[in-house]
Amino acid sequence: MVFVTEDKLVAVRDPFGFRPLVMGRRSNGAVVFASETCALDLIEATYEREVYPGEVLVVDKDGVQSLCLMPHPEPKQCIFEHIYFSLPNSVVFGRSVYESRHVFGEILATEAPVDCDVVIAVPDSGVVAALGYAAKAGVPFQQGLIRSHYVGRTFIEPSQKIRDFGVKLKLSPVRGVLEGKRVVVVDDSIVRGTTSSKIVRLLKEAGAKEVHMRIASPPIIASCYYGVDTPSSEELISNRMNVEEIREVYWMRFAFIFTIG
Repeated sequence: MVFVTEDKLVAVRDPFGFRPLVMGRRSNGAVVFASETCALDLIEATYEREVYPGEVLVVDKDGVQSLCLMPHPEPKQCIFEHIYFSLPNSVVFGRSVYESRHVFGEILATEAPVDCDVVIAVPDSGVVAALGYAAKAGVPFQQGLIRSHYVGRTFIEPSQKIRDFGVKLKLSPVRGVLEGKRVVVVDDSIVRGTTSSKIVRLLKEAGAKEVHMRIASPPIIASCYYGVDTPSSEELISNRMNVEEIREVYWMRFAFIFTIG
């Protein structure tokens, strides 16, 4: 939480450090706060440190004062920041998001290898994991899906009909990359599962010979109660089915990553 009074700027972080919050400083000495380090780059501010879990920072004309709101236990950081939320050029919880996602892809290639001709990503959040998969597997990475940046996130749309149409608007297959190919498609996560099934159908309609779905996170089996608009647990496909059942329902060659490195 960040707020201002007439003469103070105050930043507060929860005692578990669940969400990231960082402090930076501009060349004129102004102190700034942001949820991601990439925001500091935009305003030419220098990263100084994270706001510590349970800490209150008060900035006024006398400088920066640190207060302990409450003792902070063992940190409980949201892994989805590295899987999906944060931009890859950020450093979150002291680790490069790009490096994390690249490692996720490498682990996927090790845990779930397959003979394929090309590796593609579900843009944008699946791109870095797909690059990691391709590098580890020794298979070329190509843009098999092109994303329209004028469409929002489909998994939070209110109705299935709108989500289905949103997938078609959001993603367009590249036939020249896919036709006649054994394709590995890497995505960051699966929520309801309906978007993934539409993507597989798009790829097959564009001429893909085989489609092997690879997911760069463990199955999501429960809703998040910490500020993320995720569906109820009953709507989450991994809450209702295991990996083999998902394969059978969607006729996909499916693998999740079960080891976060």
